Amino acid sequence: MNLQAIRSIYLFEMARFFRTLMQSFISPVISTSLYFVVFGTAIGSRIESVEGVGYGAFIVPGLIMLSVMTQATSNASFGIYFPKFIGTIYELLSAPVSFLEITVGYVGAAATKAMFIGIVILATSFLFVDFTIQHPLAMIAFLTLTCLSFSLLGFIIGIWAGNFEQLQLIPLLIITPLVFLGGSFYSVSMLPPIWQTITMFNPVVYLISGFRWSFFGTADVSIGLSLFAITVFTGICLAVIAWIFRTGWRIRQ
Repeated sequence: MNLQAIRSIYLFEMARFFRTLMQSFISPVISTSLYFVVFGTAIGSRIESVEGVGYGAFIVPGLIMLSVMTQATSNASFGIYFPKFIGTIYELLSAPVSFLEITVGYVGAAATKAMFIGIVILATSFLFVDFTIQHPLAMIAFLTLTCLSFSLLGFIIGIWAGNFEQLQLIPLLIITPLVFLGGSFYSVSMLPPIWQTITMFNPVVYLISGFRWSFFGTADVSIGLSLFAITVFTGICLAVIAWIFRTGWRIRQ
């Protein structure tokens, strides 16, 4: 394992993040505040509680997951796409660096950025509502796994994308709608039976449900199923990345 190569890639990506630190810090704070104003105040005034949890507190895990998933995907996809766009990816491929080391460097940086955003949103949430995290270790574990898995997905998207429009296509048209329809701002049990069944085919439901369980001890699906779902998703992403580097798909073109 070439640790120096991993460190160089990681620090290079993190340096780009710190150059826009204020933008990266202020943007999620403002977005979270707006969500609390719209959902927590306007809708929360009509819905006092969901499964025994105040509505303002109930949407906190969903808000964190919404930002973490989109940020992890976007950061990782741009991180690997830009070297492709300017041609420096060939210098990286010709260096004595394995696909695993390249992946760890880029995905590790993207996951770190997403984790930072998640922590900022969590801290901001305490300014609006009072709540207690019942299972803090499980919360950290779910947050870490989500950051890693969606950073891996973003890495795949960055390799697949042929232009900047394609780079934003999947996060905007697929991931964001799935998060909104995955129980971010409501409980699946509130839906009619037919829609509850349909919602179970949304993979994001299992991630949000498990993350919400770590906060309040309530979930739409079992915690074991949530862990299984995110583990399988991570494994699939790793397998796809290994295949990409083995075949050179979308890289050596």
